[in-house]
Amino acid sequence: MQSADSSLTILARRVVDPMGFELVGVEFFQHGSNATLRIYIDHPRGITLDDCSAVSHQLSGVLDVEDPLPGHYDLEVSSPGIDRPLVFPEHFERFTGQQIRIRLAEKLDGRRKLEGQLCGHVSGIITVEADGRRWEIPLHQIESARLVADFRPHAEPLPADNLD
Repeated sequence: MQSADSSLTILARRVVDPMGFELVGVEFFQHGSNATLRIYIDHPRGITLDDCSAVSHQLSGVLDVEDPLPGHYDLEVSSPGIDRPLVFPEHFERFTGQQIRIRLAEKLDGRRKLEGQLCGHVSGIITVEADGRRWEIPLHQIESARLVADFRPHAEPLPADNLD
């Protein structure tokens, strides 16, 4: 993911924010001669295909004028999905208490991958409870972080005889 101050993120935010959406993240990757610019957006009511299409249309125009990337690339606009990426510091604050999966840029105490509960974010350092200990991880050491989807039922089902 691009950092909060990258030129691609700043450009995308200039389009996405005024449209009433949250910019979740920006990815740019190249596979040989193919390149993809992927923009993740969100909204409290969720994201529809029409939302993605509208943002794609607006962003395409700005990208054509600004021309921040050399050569041809595909633009994809998407919802963040159930395993939402955590990119910006405010994401780590907002999802405190949730289960997350992290991949580190470099090993920390012999580990590059952690999964556990996000305990908080203060001054560029997140705290994660994983494997029976608290890990303090600087944001700049995080290669990727995502929420872990929780498919457990959150309420007791009604007894069968109460169903109408």
